[in-house]
Amino acid sequence: MNIALRKQKILAAVIENYIATGEPIGSKSLMDTEELNVSSATIRNELADLTAKGFLFQPHTSAGRIPTELGWRYYVENLMEPKTADARVRNYIDSRLSSSCEAPEEILKTAAATLSELSDTAALASTPSGEDARVHRLRFVQTGRNTSMVVLITSSGMVKSRLFRCDFNITPEMLNVFDRALNEKLMGQPLSFVNRAFAQSFAASFGELGLLMPDMLLAVMNACVEAAGTNVYTAGSSKLLYHSDLSPIYARAMLELLSDNSRREKLLTDVPEGTNIYIGAENPAPELRQSALITSRYTIYGETAGALALLSPLRCDYPKIVPVIEYTSKVVGELIEELVTERR
Repeated sequence: MNIALRKQKILAAVIENYIATGEPIGSKSLMDTEELNVSSATIRNELADLTAKGFLFQPHTSAGRIPTELGWRYYVENLMEPKTADARVRNYIDSRLSSSCEAPEEILKTAAATLSELSDTAALASTPSGEDARVHRLRFVQTGRNTSMVVLITSSGMVKSRLFRCDFNITPEMLNVFDRALNEKLMGQPLSFVNRAFAQSFAASFGELGLLMPDMLLAVMNACVEAAGTNVYTAGSSKLLYHSDLSPIYARAMLELLSDNSRREKLLTDVPEGTNIYIGAENPAPELRQSALITSRYTIYGETAGALALLSPLRCDYPKIVPVIEYTSKVVGELIEELVTERR
């Protein structure tokens, strides 16, 4: 729906004042807005018309106006002036993320924590989907006389490890056999290739030596299964309890959603590439129908990978938050890409 230029300016002024104060905005509050340059009566008439059209809501007769979901949607699509994160914020994000760039998981955990800190709300970060990932390398590390660890490195940079225990003494020579044979068979193969049928066939090809392999092969399979899934890390969830715009009951419902691994994963798995803002009823989960979900997909080698997200009350500083999540997403993609390159 298109609205006249003057109404656009008044709607933007109402929303930006409401973001700053959290209070309903009346005509007197808008009189000092330089861009309007109209009388109080004109502002009142425009506010009434914007209310009638569903962009604003008046809590009670003598109150000012607050934006409706339609008003927020019109603002973020048409009125919000695009900004870039300022240099101080960018430097801080760079510093935080580069200090934890030994593994993609650590980068993403730090990204979620940094976003939560900068936005004062809940943040999420998901690992790249492992559906299309392949085995890049397997390594074996002896941890005891009867125990060892298999370390899986995938083509997407994920690192997964599994301990396994045997009823016999493990020797370095034995681990070298496992290492050479498995890497020869599995390097470049999809993670889904490493299933029970493969394990049985692989063990059988070694004759009697195959009897020593079940625990090791089970550990490899479990590492591949975990790497093929998507992990979602959260930070700052408890901050939702302290937002004045969210009732305690509603905030607790949001926390329950974030504590459910499968629902939390679905929340980020289905979002399109780029940056997206879901407002109120646009959100996929009923627990989020009074909040905003801002997502930004990061890319690795030009391919869409995981996503970052902020979960906030409807009243949030979108012009400030959007460039922060977009810049963080960009840095996350670059750092994970560097890790993948190093491990190839």
